[in-house]
Order: sequence, then structure tokens, then C-alpha cells
Amino acid sequence: MIVIKGIAASPGIAIGKAYVVDDEDIVVERVEIGRERLRDEVRRFKAAQKATHRDLDAAEQKVLKVLGKQHAKLIDAHRLILKDTLITRDVPKRILDEGVNAEFALSESLEAVNRQFEKMDDEFFRERRHDLFDVGKRLLLHLMKRQKRNLAEIEQECVLISRNLLPSDTLGLKDTKILGFATDLGGKTSHTAILAQSLEIPAVVGLSDVSRRVKTGDTIILDGEQGMVIIAPGPETVAKYEKVQQRTMAEERQLEALRGLPTVTQDGRGFRLEANLDSPEELKSLQALQPDGIGLFRTEYLFLNRSDPPGEEEQAKAYAAVVKALDGREVVIRTADIGGDRLSMLGIEGPKNETNPFMGLRGVRLFLRHLDLFKVQLRAILRASTKGKVRVMIPMVSSVGEVVAARRLLEQAAAELAAEGVELKEDLELGIMIEIPAAAIQLDSFLPHVDFVSIGTNDLIQYVLAVDRINENVTHLYDPFHPAVVRLLEHVVRTAHAKGKWVGVCGEMTSDPRAVPLLVGMGVDAMSVSPRMFLRVKQTIRSLKHEAMKKLVIKAVVCSESDEIRRLLEQSA
Repeated sequence: MIVIKGIAASPGIAIGKAYVVDDEDIVVERVEIGRERLRDEVRRFKAAQKATHRDLDAAEQKVLKVLGKQHAKLIDAHRLILKDTLITRDVPKRILDEGVNAEFALSESLEAVNRQFEKMDDEFFRERRHDLFDVGKRLLLHLMKRQKRNLAEIEQECVLISRNLLPSDTLGLKDTKILGFATDLGGKTSHTAILAQSLEIPAVVGLSDVSRRVKTGDTIILDGEQGMVIIAPGPETVAKYEKVQQRTMAEERQLEALRGLPTVTQDGRGFRLEANLDSPEELKSLQALQPDGIGLFRTEYLFLNRSDPPGEEEQAKAYAAVVKALDGREVVIRTADIGGDRLSMLGIEGPKNETNPFMGLRGVRLFLRHLDLFKVQLRAILRASTKGKVRVMIPMVSSVGEVVAARRLLEQAAAELAAEGVELKEDLELGIMIEIPAAAIQLDSFLPHVDFVSIGTNDLIQYVLAVDRINENVTHLYDPFHPAVVRLLEHVVRTAHAKGKWVGVCGEMTSDPRAVPLLVGMGVDAMSVSPRMFLRVKQTIRSLKHEAMKKLVIKAVVCSESDEIRRLLEQSA
């Protein structure tokens, strides 16, 4: 038995036969190109760039479908690489200056950057080179007219062993027979590790030479909790880990028993527990959870991977299908939170070279600049609302004027449909996302113009703390238990309830059983949870006493350090 210690990248245990994947070598030869053909070679390279852009659009749609909007931002990192001067300027320059083929010029540019990465001490920057190689590999395969390997074609259950897995490789592991993976390279902050965690695939990385020490067919135990790989384990070791797996499965079965039970605390306080929906493809599995409704229906998927915006009929049909499937339960439809970079892809002139798109033209800001897009979506939502119970929610609101303009447009859309003979139900409730600190601080000014509010914790936390939550260089500063965050959340709930307004919460905080007691104590009306964590959150709420959590919140809002708040939560558990 051999034990190799590495880095715990994604929790979980996998026991099975190893399947060793050799490095997918791409041999690039230098080819001299005649001067008269150099411009054609540059055009060939630019065609490969366009094809790679299409790859990334397709990858983004898959990430949105499988993991949700927050992880789709990982694809933005690859887009930035593809737009970097390393690609757009340096490679064509090498082709023209050195008279070489595009493949060789690209590989030389990539290697030059790799040498710079290897000199860096910071793990965050070292890990980013894997994203660079991922994009570079896509380009090379298009230039060489070769297909990318597909790990989903592995037919037997196995533990995957490889020198390295790129983020795009990892994304392809969803719904395969791969039980877990171990790699020689990689770190906990890599995008590969982040994707593995979200896909709930056990993973250990940074094992140095595991791909050389393991042969296909070897029995392997992969411990993603401790960051270990055990090669050729004895019967006692296998039995020990099988017991751990059985215990985990038993816990999952206990959660299954909660389906359909009310979400109520031990002292009788009920909560609406709703689910997030990123695309209609998730609807069947979401329905099986029996949620109280959909608290966040993200509509961005309709605007992706296409050359023109979705029309009213297409949108109305998509929204109505979801509303009818919920059979009278509430659906909160959020208008699309797309950025200005999407406009050019949809054939609309948009901002050029936004250096910080997360604080740029997105959400309601974009739609109020393009009222035709906004009205089409509002008309589609209004039509869908005739099929069930619907609320509409506006993202990225920072001023009262934006809300007034949105309500005016909603009223215009309703009047137009009524004039066309569409029998609408009672006025569609309009709400806003509280994700920009300005809206949270000035909430009392917004409340007369809205019917409800929903706190988007992901963006609110990152804007309050000035932390990009997918930038692992500062990810330790992204803290939902920061006193400023807790006080602001409590302020929003208290202020809205004082005016009789309903308060929902969505974002990662609602899917974190450690944070849910705070939301229970604040008395939010509804929580919208990722389907993956839905039953676990229900279990957490049913184990709490609301009155005790109210007292905990009173103590938490006067804490000066997040560790104090964490200790309060641990003591109350």
C-alpha cells in the first residue's frame, strides 16, 4: 500500500480502479512561410480565434446550465486571455516578423509567458497559467483541425489519474462515470479545483508524480477530505473508507425524507424555502425537491450563444413553461442581468473595452439604455404571468429613478397587451434586487415604488467589501460573516418589514447551513437556495428555534469581528 499526500481540492471519497490519462501532446513544428502567404497565415490565425470565441460561448452556456451564473464568470477569464495582446498582437507579429506558421508563433508566445509565470512566487498567478494553456490549446486544436479529447467517452467507472486537468476538461466530467480525479499539478485556488467543488467531484491535486506511479487498473482510494491518494490499499483500509461512504449515503437518505415536509423551525416559525433556476433544463430535478416556489429564475441563458436577442414569443414561451410547471407556486422572474459585452454578440452596438464589466453597463442600467430589449422581456413576463403566480424582479438597481423608469415601462407594456386583447391578471408585483450598497443604505426611499425586495448576497458582499469573489488572490476577504455585511442585511430586513414589504434572500449565503441561522433570526420571508443544497438547508431550518436565533442576531449586529459572529453561531449549533 502506498500513500501519496497532495492538496485537498474537492471533498469526498472515491474508491475504484484507476484510469490513467496520458498527456495530450500536441507537437508543433516550425514551418517557414513565404512572404506572399504571411497575410493568409494571419487570417488563418484570426479564424481560429473566432472559432475559439464560439467554443467559449458554448462553454459558458454549459457552465450556466450546470453550475449557475457565478461560475460562468470563469469563462470571462478565458475571454480576457483570448483578447489579450499576447494573443491579438504578439502572435500575428511573430508570424509576420519571423515568417513562420501560426501554430509555431502561438506556441512560442505561450512558452514565453509560461517562463514568466514560473518565476512568480504567488500561487494565484502561477495557477492562472493553466487558464492560459486552456485557451492556447483550444486555439492550437482549431489551427491543426483536431478534436479536443472527450473524457466523457470513458465507459467504465474509474478514478481518473492525470498529470494535469484543464478547467475545460473538468467541466466535461459532469454526469460521467468518473468517480473522482487526482493530478500531479494544480493547487486549491485553480479554476479546475473550483469547478470540481461545484460539480461535487472528489479531487486531490498537487501530487507531483501520481500519474507515473499509478497504472490503469490499480485499485485506488482518493480522499478529497485529507488530500490523499492510496494506491493498492489493503482490505482493512478499503473497509474503513467504505464505512465512511456508507455513513455519508445514510445522511443523504435522511435528507431525502425531508421532501415535501414544511420548512418550519422547532418553535413553529414557518419560512418559504424556494429554489434557484438557471435554465428550464433543471426544472425536472428542481420539481422533485418540492420547493415552495422559484425565488430566482435567471433569464440570462436566453441571451447566450446567439447572434440576435431573443424575441417576445420565444421568451414568453420559455417563461410560461416554467410557470405552468410550478402549478400555482410562485415564480420570481429576474430580468436578464447581462453585461454590455453581450450587446455586440447580439448584433447591437455596445460599450467598447469595458475594463471593469462587473461595475459597468449591466442589469437594469443596460436595459434602460436599450428600452426595446427591456420592453420585449417585460411583455413576455406579463404574458407568462397569465399562466400562474409570477413576480418580476429588476437587478443592479442603484437609484430610485431606475425603479420609477422600470415601473413606468412595465405599466406601458401591460397597457399595450391589454389593448391587444391579452387578459392580464391583477397588477404584476415588481421587486428589486438589493445587491448594490446604495440601494441597501437608501432602502426607505425605494420601498414606496416596489412591492418586494430580494437581497442578492453574492454581489452585495463583494461590493460592500470591494472583493471579487472569484479572484482567489483576495478570496479570503470575501466574508459573509463580516460585521458590515451582517449589519447591512439586518438593516434591509428591518427597514422593509417596517413598511410591510416582503423580503427574500438569494445567493450563496442561503445555501450555506452555517449562515442560515442568521437569516432565520433576521426573520426574512423567503430564501431561494441552490437545488444542490435545498434539502440540507431545510434540515438546518427545521433544527433551529426562531426565538433563539433572534437573540443571536441581536448579539451579532454589535460584533466588531467576523470571528465573534462565527463563535456565536458555533455556540448556538
